[in-house]
Amino acid sequence: MIIYIGADHRGFKLKETLKKFLQESGYTVSDLGNTQYFEGDDYPDFAKLVAQKVSADALNSRGILICGSGVGVDVVANKFPNVRSALGFSPDQVVEARSDDDVNVLALAADFLEEAEAKKIVSVWLQTPFDGDERDKRRIEKIRQIDYTRH
Repeated sequence: MIIYIGADHRGFKLKETLKKFLQESGYTVSDLGNTQYFEGDDYPDFAKLVAQKVSADALNSRGILICGSGVGVDVVANKFPNVRSALGFSPDQVVEARSDDDVNVLALAADFLEEAEAKKIVSVWLQTPFDGDERDKRRIEKIRQIDYTRH
């Protein structure tokens, strides 16, 4: 599995920390930017790049997006078919997002998370499997149908 990661200037420092953490944990990480701190950048640019990659190979990839509030990148990512992005704010919440909704993109709020907390959230998110419950599969299929009617 490859993990695509992207962030704007507000999420840049956390992205760099998480990228290193993930690589040291044995994950393959592809950094889609920003690759340097630039205060004038815009989060939709990086969210789009990550979401496009996950959308194209949703079974074998995941994405992590970071901006100040996490909301902007989450909104952008959810515009793409086969992407189910969620704003992660606690380990318990991301367990639910993964097990029930098979979330494949994690949005993080750099302005509201400490590095250690973000690492824990990412670890739990990556280690939690989709439960495959029939109710959850049915709901995800309904989401797919919305995607198809929209595109």
